[in-house]
Amino acid sequence: MSTNHIDKLIEQLGILIVDESQYMRKLTRSMLMNVGAKTIYEAGDGNSALDIIRTANPDVAFLDWELPVLSGPQVIRVVRSPGVFPKPNLPIVMLTACAQRSRVFAAMNLGVHEFLLKPTSPKALRDRLLSILIKPRPFRLATNTCRSPADRQHPLTSCTRPDRACGQTRADSRQTRNRPDPTTTAEPASSAALGTSPHTTNPSTAAHTSDR
Repeated sequence: MSTNHIDKLIEQLGILIVDESQYMRKLTRSMLMNVGAKTIYEAGDGNSALDIIRTANPDVAFLDWELPVLSGPQVIRVVRSPGVFPKPNLPIVMLTACAQRSRVFAAMNLGVHEFLLKPTSPKALRDRLLSILIKPRPFRLATNTCRSPADRQHPLTSCTRPDRACGQTRADSRQTRNRPDPTTTAEPASSAALGTSPHTTNPSTAAHTSDR
């Protein structure tokens, strides 16, 4: 695909920027205009973002994780509701200032197409737009979750088993269950009782499973 053709595609896109900070919206708008975008919408909270998606029908949304009224994840859950929301397949690029692995996986599980760390750059924005235009990430709409095929196979995102911690493979889970506890024979406490999140990932386990 030629550069001229790519520039024309970007120029024809309707792009929504959703960020609580007016300064960040202005900055992102300026960078998108630098890479050729012409039609740009802005929203400062999650509820306004949903209204613009319904009425303006943008082609791509750059969505911040932290938003007032409705957070970024809440907005995505509403959008990814076929039969309820008019545009459940809207390409979404999640913007965040937090680079935690758990947040990246949470965003992908919700149905985000791309993930972008703030502060960003015109090149990074253009690269994400090209990824969506040329080779969009496929994902499956499902109840309470939207994950791409690759994400669903990733051991760090397979947190649907109550007997397996997030980040564990099936073999790791069996080893954990068969290992005797030297301090007690009582049943292990649930994550709720311990006050921890069932999606907390052990960095060492994450590194081990991602290399496999």
